[in-house]
Amino acid sequence: MTIHPIMDAFGRPLRDLRISVTDRCNFRCTYCMPEEIFGEHYSFLPREQLLRDDEIVRLVSVFTSLGVNKVRITGGEPLLRKDLPHLLHLIKSAHPKLDLALTSNGVLLSKQAVQLKAAGLERVNVSLDTLKDDVFQRFNSRKHEVAQVLAGIQAAAAAGLQVKVNMVVIKGVNDDEVVSVARYFRGTGCIVRFIEYMDVGNRNGWQPNQVMTQHEIVEQINAVMPVEAIDANYEGEVATRFRYKDTNEEFGVISSIANPFCGSCSRARLSSDGKLYTCLFATKGYELRDVIRSGVHDAELISYVTAIWNNRADRYSEERFEQKRASSSDPNADRKIEMSYIGG
Repeated sequence: MTIHPIMDAFGRPLRDLRISVTDRCNFRCTYCMPEEIFGEHYSFLPREQLLRDDEIVRLVSVFTSLGVNKVRITGGEPLLRKDLPHLLHLIKSAHPKLDLALTSNGVLLSKQAVQLKAAGLERVNVSLDTLKDDVFQRFNSRKHEVAQVLAGIQAAAAAGLQVKVNMVVIKGVNDDEVVSVARYFRGTGCIVRFIEYMDVGNRNGWQPNQVMTQHEIVEQINAVMPVEAIDANYEGEVATRFRYKDTNEEFGVISSIANPFCGSCSRARLSSDGKLYTCLFATKGYELRDVIRSGVHDAELISYVTAIWNNRADRYSEERFEQKRASSSDPNADRKIEMSYIGG
């Protein structure tokens, strides 16, 4: 298929597609799926509403024709989707040069890492916000342990996957573990990415004073393990990179709050029921599943997606505090989509 790159209203290209393959998750992280809201009896989407494998593969083809060269599989917890390696194999077989990655909480990685690698997966990001079981059970999951996530990370690395470890840092919760997490993974080949706590969705009770900024994170690490800033791997990379001095070992910080990167954002997100979102903080999505099931040809689908992206003008992180003031003064203000629904 011929590639025709497209630009949004601010001249940002479409390069990265994040596909949620399920809204279900076996964790209840406080910043994503708070247990008091997403409890045992929460009603997740019925299977028939989810995108089928063939529909996902078709959409990947449409998006690659518009310039996408990276696809990240997300959730919920994507490893809860039945036969995920088969879906990855279908995607990679159709697009061998595609950069194919996955974000997971890691608990199921031990059993699936070898299959995922064989299916064509290249990289995996594993969420791990603490090394302490008591904090983990309060913050992420009461049903699992840190050791299960660490085992998943080890299995992924052993299978030949590139591993990054994502740590959301919240003041008063796990900010005292920044150095210990950095030290734990230093020398393992895994790259830690510290993430400033973001106001994704409407239910995590986010407050600005809970944010540990990039400067504070780097300052803590530098005090015990001297570091230096290094260049981005590519234009639009979300993490600011740092290297431990006199080594080739690195970590990154995703700083959506203190240093918004809207100006270079090239990411689109596809929910598990087939809605397209042009921002992590979007208030609305665009229907793709029903469009596909209506029998349209690829040319029509490509025109539809192109029109959506051409009109995209999202820059929420740059406008965050104006948006917060508007929503606090207007109870009927648009509500942002939940991260558990479209992935990170």
